[in-house]
Amino acid sequence: MGTSTFSQYTVVADISVVAITDKAPMDRTCLLGCGITTGYGAAVVTANVEKGSTVAVFGAGCVGLSVIQGAVKNGAGKIIVVDVNDGKEAWGKKFGATDFINPTKLGKKSIQEQLVEMTDGGCDYTFDCTGNVGVMRAALEACHKGWGQSIVIGVAAAGQEISTRRKSLPLFLETPRTLTSHQPSSSSRAAFGKAARSAASKAALSCRTWSTTI
Repeated sequence: MGTSTFSQYTVVADISVVAITDKAPMDRTCLLGCGITTGYGAAVVTANVEKGSTVAVFGAGCVGLSVIQGAVKNGAGKIIVVDVNDGKEAWGKKFGATDFINPTKLGKKSIQEQLVEMTDGGCDYTFDCTGNVGVMRAALEACHKGWGQSIVIGVAAAGQEISTRRKSLPLFLETPRTLTSHQPSSSSRAAFGKAARSAASKAALSCRTWSTTI
């Protein structure tokens, strides 16, 4: 874990390694690492996005686009991509997003305010795919009061904390929202190996999650 490299040889902890058969086609096994299955599983398994629900995805990279695919599969009614790169709009819509917002072009309005306005009170589900604690906070505060869920997929830098203030949104502390962390666990390794050995084209990896209602 925590290793990203294009080198031919890399020294990693045994927990980070899965042996697969050489008969498994690489054009399929390459999709089973943290990225596609992480985002897709966050939407389909961790959040279990409901049909017709409103979803906001913060960050439209590999993980974010995979969240979109999962939300589409579960029948989300509105999927809003939030990204500072306008070039991601086309990619997001290609994967099934319905809307795109560049938060740097909202003037004095915050992305939280924009999403609450667009969704009549807030999103049913938000997904942070950035690892930026400021974005994590925005995703949490953009959830609908009472039942909104925010799934944190991105990994923050060491020592950083997510915080929120009561005055940032009226009645924020009086009306609960759920914050869930979605990270691969050791059990994912077994699931990964099983899927890879069978050369499966799809895999649903189990993940360690924790939730807290704020």
